[in-house]
Parts: sequence; structure tokens; C-alpha cells
Amino acid sequence: MLTFAKRHLWLASSVLGLTLAAPAIGSNPLDFGLLIDGKPIRTADPSAHVWPDGRLYLYTSHDEECQADFHMKDWHVFSTNDLVNWTAHGAALSVDDLSWADDYAWAPDAAYKNGKYYLVFPAGTGVKDRQNPEKSTKWMGIGIAESDSPTGPFTDVIDAPLWREPYANDPALFIDDDGKAYLYFHGIDFDYYVVEMADDMRSIRGDFKKMDMGGYEPKMEGPWVFKRNNLYYFTMPERNRVLTYYTATSPTGPWTYQGEFMAQEHQSNNHHSIVEYQGQWLLFYHRWLDSNNTACSKRQRHTAAEYLYFNDDGTIKPVVRTSQGLSKSTSE
Repeated sequence: MLTFAKRHLWLASSVLGLTLAAPAIGSNPLDFGLLIDGKPIRTADPSAHVWPDGRLYLYTSHDEECQADFHMKDWHVFSTNDLVNWTAHGAALSVDDLSWADDYAWAPDAAYKNGKYYLVFPAGTGVKDRQNPEKSTKWMGIGIAESDSPTGPFTDVIDAPLWREPYANDPALFIDDDGKAYLYFHGIDFDYYVVEMADDMRSIRGDFKKMDMGGYEPKMEGPWVFKRNNLYYFTMPERNRVLTYYTATSPTGPWTYQGEFMAQEHQSNNHHSIVEYQGQWLLFYHRWLDSNNTACSKRQRHTAAEYLYFNDDGTIKPVVRTSQGLSKSTSE
């Protein structure tokens, strides 16, 4: 039987081609039980958080079925309290809600502060010409939206990006124990910078700070920062594919490179997040997989998850992709 939330979502969205399917057992890729035009929703770039209500929430980008490029229009929210059964809360924000962007609803993140929930997201305008880059007009910036609920809807209260230069996407928000909020991102010729958010989370405070990465700064995207046992971790898809990380004793560095913890797959990009839930660390990421229920003969992106373990010295143990995902035993 559908929960009240699922019945409500089904009634509200069925006219748009969205339906809810019966949830499956926990396995990879994750089955969120949401169908769009009869096919499972294609999600990527999962941002995982545990909020005061004790549930785990995932904020994802949404690939349109068989999309030719990354022309994406909205961000979705899913939640669980057992890592097996997921509630699909629908789209929390769309580029249709923005005045300053109309495309490229890419990797989001979220935060809780001041009694409100914040969705930080990239969006943009223009066209990217992959064959003739000099003809590209594409621009992307980072916005922030607010809600009283972790599932939205979120409102773009500043009605503008946080900044227009540098060109930026893939934001990651980290709020430290002292309440200070730090924003990390991928920028064109502007990687490994951080900026502090203002207390009201509606603007940035001060200038961008170039972090000390210990002399190693490979091409990257999709950073994710978390804290464990007073040690900060700056994780990222190195060269957009291999998950690697640095550690530091401060959220702004200096950082020490620690190496790889998940190998690449299919020569395709990977975005991820890391969170502790009910005493167990988890890695959420996306995979490019063939599917029997697809309308095209190409790999599409699917959100997946694995358990994450640490060595006694705080380093991350290598993670192997599995078909069982979070349904397998937590023992190593």
C-alpha cells in the first residue's frame, strides 16, 4: 500500500507522466519507485544528508530519458529511514522557477541552517558546441534556494546566482561545527577555491580563497567535503572519473593528498557524496549502465550506493562497486 506521501505525489503528478512503482529490495542501482512516462527515473549526482528528523535524504539531478546531452531541467528529492524503501518526493526545484537560467540543472547539494533547508544548485543558459567550442555561448552559475521543508518546494529568494564570474557548477556546501558554511565548487580555470557563506545563506562573505592542495591539483569536478573525528575530507572525481581525496585539520586546508578510493568505470564521469547514517558510513554515487527498460541503446546514469569503511589512521578503504549495494551485510 502506498504511503500518504506517495499517494499525494501520484495524484499530483500523474498528469505529468509520473507514477510510483512498488519499491524493490535494496540493491544497486537504487530503485526509487518513481516512473516517468513508464520508465524508472534516471538520476545522478546524489547528495546525501541526514536531517534532524532522522531520515536520510538524497538530492539528485534528473537525466531526461535518452537525453542527447546534459540538458537537464529539475532536481529531485528522495528519502528513507531504512536504506531499502525510498519515498520519492518529486521535483523540489526546476529551471522554470528561475529568472536567470533555463537549462543545465546539474549536480546539487543541500544544507540545514537557521531552521531552514537550503538547496544549492548549478544552472545556466546558452549552448555548448562540442564540435566547435569557439562558438559556444554556454554559461553556468550557482544559485541557492530556501524551504521550510527538506523536500521543498524550494524558492529562489535572491532571484540571481550567487555570482556571475567565475563560471561555476557542482557546488558542495559544508557547515562546520561552529556554524560557518563553506561553499566549494568546480570552476573553469578556478578549481580548488572555497568561499564562506553569509550567515543568512543568501550571499557569499568575502573573496574566494585558493586552497593549498599540497602541490597536486589535477582536473576535477564534483567536490564533496565532510568531517570525521576532527579530520576534514575533500573528496572529488579526479579527472572527472576516479574518486580520490585529501585530508586536512581545517575546512580550508592546507590539504594532503591521500589517493584513490574508487576506480573509474566505462571511461565515464562519477559524482558522489559521503554521509554517516545510523552509525555506518555510506557512499552514494552514479553509474552509467545499460538497461532493459530504456528507449535507446546507450548507457544512462543511475544512482547507486555502497558501504564505506576507514582504516585506523583515518584513511578510506577502497570501495568496490557491487550489485547488492546497501542490501549486503555491513561486515567487511
